[in-house]
Amino acid sequence: MHFKRAVTFIFILTAMTIVQASAWAQTEAEVVSENVVLRWNRVLKETVATPGQHPGTVMPVRSYAMMHAAMFDAANSIDGKYAAYLVDVPASRHASPEAATAQAAHDVLLALYPARAGVLAAELSASLNGIDPIGRFLGVRIGKTAAARMIKARENDGWLVTPPAYSLPPSPGNWQPTPPANSAVTFTHYGNVKPFAIDSAEHFAPATPPVMTSSRYTASFNEVKALGAVNSAVRTADQTQVARLWANVGTPTNFLHVWNNVATTVSEAKELDTVSCARLFALINISLHDALQTTFASKFEHGLWRPVHAIQRADEDGNPDTEADPSWQSLIAAPPYPTYAGNMAAIGTSQATVLALFFGRDDIAYEHTWDGAGGATRWYPGFNAMADEQERARVYGGIHFTFDQEAGQSVGRNVGNYVFQNLMTPRVRGRR
Repeated sequence: MHFKRAVTFIFILTAMTIVQASAWAQTEAEVVSENVVLRWNRVLKETVATPGQHPGTVMPVRSYAMMHAAMFDAANSIDGKYAAYLVDVPASRHASPEAATAQAAHDVLLALYPARAGVLAAELSASLNGIDPIGRFLGVRIGKTAAARMIKARENDGWLVTPPAYSLPPSPGNWQPTPPANSAVTFTHYGNVKPFAIDSAEHFAPATPPVMTSSRYTASFNEVKALGAVNSAVRTADQTQVARLWANVGTPTNFLHVWNNVATTVSEAKELDTVSCARLFALINISLHDALQTTFASKFEHGLWRPVHAIQRADEDGNPDTEADPSWQSLIAAPPYPTYAGNMAAIGTSQATVLALFFGRDDIAYEHTWDGAGGATRWYPGFNAMADEQERARVYGGIHFTFDQEAGQSVGRNVGNYVFQNLMTPRVRGRR
């Protein structure tokens, strides 16, 4: 009798264990299919959009690069396919990459946005839900270590300083605050912050802009004067929409959202695994940070005026082939810093370069939607098609010369190639 009871107990216990293991496996599969990388990208986007959370003197891409690089190191410490960004955490093969990635994201964001602790804790709980206890425990430990390393690495990186003053005498060619707001200059410190990949903002610095009496300057001047005027007779309705979308007029979708959205769309379509997805988002955001840093540094080095002042004061530029129009205004308002080199051009080309290299081709078609009353959905045959549109948008909007944009695209292409070829590269089989 005792023997039969013992056998029955063992049978029931075994059955319960199998059922529980099956439940864990099913739930874990559901968690994996949700894609933890995309979840935390969304969480960061919502955090930055929450009033009072993100410092106005820090470009949000810093947070994206920090979080996604830490997530990559966490996942890759278990997977081991690629060279680490900062750290290879010793890891058991039983550790959950999803748990590690989620914990790394949570800890980085908690350090950056402590007032969001409750929201971040809830998102972490949802991310870890259903992962088996052993895998979760081991993964959480790895994620904490990867996040701590990232937080330490970015201490005193130059972002949290008071931006230095910047002003130039009102000589022809020199940048001055632009109408209608005539706002004070911003992000004067960006060029001096610690990059994520390149040596410094001088690593891929563009050449000097053309002199105001050159044919190149003249051609760009006349082009933006005609295309970018608020009352342009030659700009098409589609070009006007492009200018407004990329300036996020009437839409909350800004350039940082756009390219992270594109990466989301394509990574979902390609069904990337956790470490591959983490690597993609780390690469694009690091490239964006460093490309934008390079063009910002160039702006404050050269201090060139925006088209609005170049056109209004063309009678002062010494060029007989440029004609002044004192009443000229651009379609969109210029940001409060000098024109050369073009930020948007560098951003788009850096992102398109990395995405094309990552997926092995540029011609992956997709749609992108800008939200809000002024938003729209547009279709693109590939990554560089969107980057080229982003570059043109600033000329259509009247706030950049084409030579600004050519310099920006050169920066973006160089930084994108450098980041992809030098960071988080595939490991030689058997080496770690």
